[in-house]
Amino acid sequence: MLQNTGKLAGCTLFITGASRGIGKAIALKAARDGANIVIAAKTAEPHPKLPGTIYTAAQEVEAAGGKALPCVVDIRDEQQIGDAVQKAVDAFGGIDILVNNASAISLTGTLETHMKKVDLMLGINLRGTYLTSKLVIPHLLKSRNPHILNLSPPLNLNPVWFKNHTAYTMAKYGMSMCVLGMAEEFRGQIAVNALWPRTAIQTAAMDMLGGEGVSKQCRKADIIADAAYAILSRPKDYTGHFLVDEEFLREQGVKDFDQYAVQPGHPLLPDFFLDETPESLVEKMEQHGATPAFKPPSSSSYTPTSGGPVETTFDVIKGVINEDVVKSTQGIYQFDLSGEHTGVWFLDLKTGSGSVGQGESPTKADVVMKMDSSDFSKMFSGNLSPWQ
Repeated sequence: MLQNTGKLAGCTLFITGASRGIGKAIALKAARDGANIVIAAKTAEPHPKLPGTIYTAAQEVEAAGGKALPCVVDIRDEQQIGDAVQKAVDAFGGIDILVNNASAISLTGTLETHMKKVDLMLGINLRGTYLTSKLVIPHLLKSRNPHILNLSPPLNLNPVWFKNHTAYTMAKYGMSMCVLGMAEEFRGQIAVNALWPRTAIQTAAMDMLGGEGVSKQCRKADIIADAAYAILSRPKDYTGHFLVDEEFLREQGVKDFDQYAVQPGHPLLPDFFLDETPESLVEKMEQHGATPAFKPPSSSSYTPTSGGPVETTFDVIKGVINEDVVKSTQGIYQFDLSGEHTGVWFLDLKTGSGSVGQGESPTKADVVMKMDSSDFSKMFSGNLSPWQ
């Protein structure tokens, strides 16, 4: 892990969505320097499926050596943000760093996305980021080395990143456009940057979507925390950058990335928005040891059967796997599907030239994914991501 240098000692960080996951990891990294952390998130009472509250996160921050101020904040609510900002200023004398981490996601097409969900994503990702920044900036301008860091991707305008989930991409890119605009608007006054992971990151939400065993294909949130720490330690003239965690940490001298893996050596799932073409994404997925979900069949003579959607999907997969894919993947996947098309299927990318079939794999699976059959079909058509 990247060593703490003490550069954030005494600094006050206002972090949205910091009760768990990436937001909490960034908070704990800064806390080890002795920073003050404002935990701005909605969860005040324990959630039945998600771990942690603003209060348990505050306890961890203080145990790590920082000071914590837990605040119940829905970043769609201007009054709640304003109240939290004022409490932070009253408690710590100002705010030095804003981390816009809170986000909502629905990887659905235009006709399948209800307007309530569209409003949620735009309200949290775009409007919430803009509003929180607007209310915190007057205090950042008083800091000696102020930063805004948004957890959002580079602005890749390839249509492949829009066609299956236009609303989500619009909302997420809204966070990135805040970086693009505010970095220039406040150049010389506030550093404004974006950070995005190269691979899937293990979070509670990802575990719920991906099912049992999917975490083996992820990196821990520590990699984002280390990259964020290095960015926030830079002077305020380091601004306007759209950074990817792995590349940025390599520039900082980090060479061992197995230390960030949930299971070192296991194939990793790449994240969205980073490749210029679908073909490039397929290549990256294979390099990382994952299975391309939308690679077209390599043989024009291959014709899928006329079975149900799950059978058809496995027929397509069967048509694209080969020894090269097996060699780069080395993993056996089992899918326990519920819903309309209940059943168990396996995908062997570890033996010979690969195989698929119905029922449990003859060899113990490395990853078992439990999901609704409709979600499975969406995932392998690019409409649902199990790792976001």
